[in-house]
Amino acid sequence: MSDTRQHVHELIDQLDTSKLAAIGQLLEVMVHDEDDELTDEDRRAVAASREYFRKGGEGIPFEQVVAECGFTMDQIRNSEGGQTSE
Repeated sequence: MSDTRQHVHELIDQLDTSKLAAIGQLLEVMVHDEDDELTDEDRRAVAASREYFRKGGEGIPFEQVVAECGFTMDQIRNSEGGQTSE
């Protein structure tokens, strides 16, 4: 098993159930072809999201999402093994 795959498995093993479910959904999205057809439910969700932002709704700051997933911004910045130029 590659070092990266092993590391990811180790991280996943540390997640609680709610975070594991979120990562599972993210992985599902990542492995499916982008050409997959949208369902009616998907179209309704996209339309509702667009309407929300059209009316001035605000998104969730990326830093908050990262923290809720149990990561730090430094971990995200260095996740590919590269360094950022700050």
